[in-house]
Amino acid sequence: MPAPHDLQPRIGVFGIGHAAYWPQFPGLKERLEGYQREVESRVAAFGAQVVSAGLVDSAPAARAAGELLARAGADLLLCYVATYATSSQVLPIVQQARVPVLVLNLQPIAALDYEHTDTGEWLANCCACSAPEISNAFTRAGVDFHVVSGMLFDDDNAWGEIGQWCRAAAVARGLRTARIGFLGHTYPGMLDMYSDFTAVHAQLGGHIELLEMDDLALRATAVSAGEIEAKLVETRALFDLAPNVTAGDLDFPARVAVALDHLCRDFDLDGLTYYYRGLDGNEFERLGASLILGNSLLTARGIPASGEGDLKTCLAMLMMDRFQAGGSFTEFYAMDFNEGFVLMGHDGPGHVAISARKPVLRRLELYHGKRGAGVSVEFNVRLGPVSIVGVTQDANGRFKMVGAEGESIPGPILQIGNTNSRLRFSLPPAQFVNRWCEQGPTHHCALGIGHRLAEFRKLSQLIAVPLAEVCVHA
Repeated sequence: MPAPHDLQPRIGVFGIGHAAYWPQFPGLKERLEGYQREVESRVAAFGAQVVSAGLVDSAPAARAAGELLARAGADLLLCYVATYATSSQVLPIVQQARVPVLVLNLQPIAALDYEHTDTGEWLANCCACSAPEISNAFTRAGVDFHVVSGMLFDDDNAWGEIGQWCRAAAVARGLRTARIGFLGHTYPGMLDMYSDFTAVHAQLGGHIELLEMDDLALRATAVSAGEIEAKLVETRALFDLAPNVTAGDLDFPARVAVALDHLCRDFDLDGLTYYYRGLDGNEFERLGASLILGNSLLTARGIPASGEGDLKTCLAMLMMDRFQAGGSFTEFYAMDFNEGFVLMGHDGPGHVAISARKPVLRRLELYHGKRGAGVSVEFNVRLGPVSIVGVTQDANGRFKMVGAEGESIPGPILQIGNTNSRLRFSLPPAQFVNRWCEQGPTHHCALGIGHRLAEFRKLSQLIAVPLAEVCVHA
């Protein structure tokens, strides 16, 4: 299987200085250019492709830098404030690039040696001087900007925040270039699931590829015996088999899993959402009932698969996965008022790569609310910090994210062939569910490991999709 599309973000970096200083303070420009190289090196270490416009020191140079960065298609700009510079040599750059910008107010030293610092040395450390002026110009010009203040060296807080912005830029690029397959149709009657494909193209930039069940059936027929055996070996290595699962129960799901691999390869998919009822045991019903194994394997490899034709949650799962947090298809199962947690999970595929234990394949004689029977996945997500994020739409059709942070806690779960996890939030269960529902969510969301809302907050600003934070872990 090919890896997901390249997620390396393009980060445009430009430093700013004042040309009038260079003849007055020999060596100052070269020193500041060295500091900028440090910035660019650190950004590249975050996995970004750095596009450098150099040290900009005049308004004409700003115009040229803006043209360069616009041609490069940068996802995010970093304005390194090396020393004082007028805002007229900064604004033209971001106006041409038309992407959000971080103003890096990163001082090289912790404090000046006040009794022994001359003007040249002060200018090498006076990045704070320009930050307010630049902020004013950006505000009046309607530029989306954020200031990161701290130290150039040995500042985990400042560089941690910059790293989050770079990772968010990578996820934003991943959304813009994503190809999501829509196989079948949405589960009938789930009004919250229905999505306008054009809205995805228009607001997020991704592509929706409409697929027929015939596309899958054709590939399932062509699967070889060797491919099935290899998939069975992979399955037995990854899953524990419940006592009610026989060897014969796995053969057709393994065939379908191989067919899904081919489907994703042939259509160059980054994600898949699916549902199909079928009828009276026909071919498509059998295919639809055998998708869980293959789609769990796809999800674990970075091609998130959401059931019930839920395109919006597939997008949430894609975001969560690209933040390396997993992203398992999830809904509310029950509230536990005795122990103060919410049970959350779903039937069908799960992100088995974030399971707390070896996931179980259990045979179900029926899929509740769905046709067919077969093997299904059962596990709970890794214990410790978790986040849930859903994608919904408002009354005007605009996308919106809803998120919360909590903890995955130990304890028994339902042994019904479904993913289900015990999640505790900072709010009591009833209050949490009330707050969540106030945001008009869909009934599904993506469940991932780690507290991720700080990263989603930045992604929200990069893709212009608001994030409603129901509760953040203290």
